[in-house]
This record gives sequence, structure tokens and C-alpha cells, in this order.
Amino acid sequence: MPVRVQAEPFDFGAEAAAFASGAGGAGAVVTFLGVVRDDSGTLARMEIEHYPGMTERAITAITAKASARWHLLDALVIHRHGPLQPGEAIMMVATAARHRAEAFAAADFLMDYLKSRAPFWKKEFGADGAAWVKAKDSDEDALSRW
Repeated sequence: MPVRVQAEPFDFGAEAAAFASGAGGAGAVVTFLGVVRDDSGTLARMEIEHYPGMTERAITAITAKASARWHLLDALVIHRHGPLQPGEAIMMVATAARHRAEAFAAADFLMDYLKSRAPFWKKEFGADGAAWVKAKDSDEDALSRW
């Protein structure tokens, strides 16, 4: 179950196709693409920092939790770091399972946990200057269902 933290852009279609072709025995493959959102309309860029090694270990542990909870045949997490522009792909999650309910639930679980437990620090740069992105209560609330 690969985990990649990288600065380079990735090709979502190619990653999804490669993941699906390698998911032998799967009855369902679920993919999700996260994109840098500009809620204010003034976001120039977002910069994401992380500690190499620590972040990959944390995401691998999150993926292992998902795999222990649902019968996953495979999972893939790609998360970018560095400067990103609005509209750029920031992360991808893919899950493969024999049944769609497991694939969807595991993907949803992974996205919720990545949002709030993966050790990334995000800073937004806009017309009013720069500010660190704070944790949101809604992200913590999302975890409570798991």
C-alpha cells in the first residue's frame, strides 16, 4: 500500500489507471483527488511543509488502520508538499476492495484522517499577506464518526 509525499505534480488519470490495473480481484476501486481551493478568491498560493520520514510513517499508520478496519486489497496515498497554486492537485487517495461499500468507507476514512492527523503545516499567501491554516472543528467532527 504505497504512500508517496512529493513536491512534484502527479497525473491523476495515469495514477488511477495504474492503481486499478494492479488491483487484482477487486470489485470496486474508489479514487479521490484533492485540489487547492481558493475560498477567498485572493489566494495566490499555498505552501505545505512536512518532516520527511515522519509524515510518511504517519500516513502509512493511517493506511494500516484503514486496512485493518476494512478488507482492502490495496490503497494508495499521494500527498504533495511545497508551493501549490489554486486549482492544483494536492492529494490523491485510492482504495480497492472486493465490495464498493468497503472501498468507499475506507477512502472516506483515509481522507478524514489525512486532513486532521497527517503532519503537514499549510500556509496561505494572499492579498492580505500570509497566514498558517488552522485546524477546523469540522475536521475533528468528521473523525468522530469513525
